[in-house]
Amino acid sequence: MIHIISPAKSLDFETKSQFDILSEGIFRKESEQIMKKLRTQSKKKLKDLMGISDNLAELNYGRNQVWEFPTAGNEQAKQAVLAFTGDVYLGMDANSFSKTDLEYAQEHLRILSGLYGLLRPMDLILPYRLEMGTDLKVGTKKNLYEFWGNKITKSINESLKGHQEKVLVNLASNEYFKAVKPKEVDGEIVSPEFKDEKNGKLKIISFYAKRARGMMSNYMIKNKIAQVEDLKGFDYEGYRFSQELSTPNKPVFTRAENWK
Repeated sequence: MIHIISPAKSLDFETKSQFDILSEGIFRKESEQIMKKLRTQSKKKLKDLMGISDNLAELNYGRNQVWEFPTAGNEQAKQAVLAFTGDVYLGMDANSFSKTDLEYAQEHLRILSGLYGLLRPMDLILPYRLEMGTDLKVGTKKNLYEFWGNKITKSINESLKGHQEKVLVNLASNEYFKAVKPKEVDGEIVSPEFKDEKNGKLKIISFYAKRARGMMSNYMIKNKIAQVEDLKGFDYEGYRFSQELSTPNKPVFTRAENWK
């Protein structure tokens, strides 16, 4: 069983990694092809393409011009799971992992990426910004979904081959999960859902749901979860499995309004 998560726009390349586990992404040719196109985009084009500010456009224009595929000898690169710092990663808290946890994560966690395709946690990355939903034309492909095609799904299937339980746990956002082709996945797909009570009603609240997806990843990695049934034991920060609201492929976890 493996699980997938989305990347994050916020990054931390200032804090030095305390772990010496390093790996390189598997889609070097594809990443370089995408970046070759990104380098041709002016600051104004980046601003319009990504819907970002002038400052962010300037920052990422500069990043693109000096980017090269990160390898073990690049001192500016950092492991993906430690470089991303968005809500999902705050919930995951990878800096609390032991070396054993990270070694387990390397085999059981994958991070979707517009630039890198699919990353293992300890694959090295350099600072970048490129959301999967960006309408960047690369070659004959009109956007990144077309560019990646079924390559990401094939890589997921390769990872699943070594697992006894052929299950893909989807903890990614809709934008990123669209890069996976569900009908081509060689296994069952399980998509946990997290709902919080607000004004007496249960609903998905984006901020909390993102944190919860990260916490679920933490739970799976630290407890070495290898079977779907064991996901039901997730109980971080007040969340509880709801038998009534769940289906086999969509376990639902709820949290009461007074959980604090």
